Amino acid sequence: MPRYSCLIEYDGRPYKGFQAQENLPTVQGVIEAAIFKFSGERLRLTAAGRTDTGVHATGQVVTFDLEKTYRGEVVANALNAHLMGEPVSVLEAAKVPDDFSARFSATGRMYLYRILNRRAPPALDLGRVWHVKKPLDAVAMQTAAKALIGLHDFTTFRHVECQAKSPIKTLDIARVARVGDEVHLVFASRSFLHRQVRSMVGTLAEVGIGRWDIDDVKTALEAKDRTACGQVAPPEGLFLTHVTYEAEPDFEGRSSI
Repeated sequence: MPRYSCLIEYDGRPYKGFQAQENLPTVQGVIEAAIFKFSGERLRLTAAGRTDTGVHATGQVVTFDLEKTYRGEVVANALNAHLMGEPVSVLEAAKVPDDFSARFSATGRMYLYRILNRRAPPALDLGRVWHVKKPLDAVAMQTAAKALIGLHDFTTFRHVECQAKSPIKTLDIARVARVGDEVHLVFASRSFLHRQVRSMVGTLAEVGIGRWDIDDVKTALEAKDRTACGQVAPPEGLFLTHVTYEAEPDFEGRSSI
């Protein structure tokens, strides 16, 4: 059976996360429904990341097997036709080797978190940014973020219901920068713990607001204690932007970072 990989973007607001759940709207559910309408096949796809409720993606990757062989363009166009009305779009599709997996073949994942930092609330980006009225010191946040880079026990930034076998992760990138009225936080790692990014963002925001000192982030990390974490940022500002592979699919990954 030929295997296909698709590059997906979506607005996570209408869905109860990515992963399929019975009787609940999910991103996986609407994509699998579109695949069925196109091919007549009921299947369970594999995704690079199972984003939470309200989290968005500009570079999610999924894989699935079909009985027939199609050109990637045909698969993308057919799925988009059956996704009409849903805030989900197939940017690219390609036939890939049988041993390629969107999840297990991934060598890295990158997330962007957007904070709108102004007094006025968002209008055009409502539901796509975290609105923080108090001025944020992005330079202090960047300095504090350096303590998170590298191999660490991230228990402090791990959700209590996280199912990962180990809290040990290597964070390759932790970057904070002001972009006009927004503060952008970028994180990259081979994999992340459940709500790790949102926990790190909320903690760094404590530094930006001035409630925490720069060194408090390192202290929290070294505590290896969930109660030492700062606030957890809301889901609406978080985007899965890019997934990397040793052997990339024929389509190009999309990332604005």
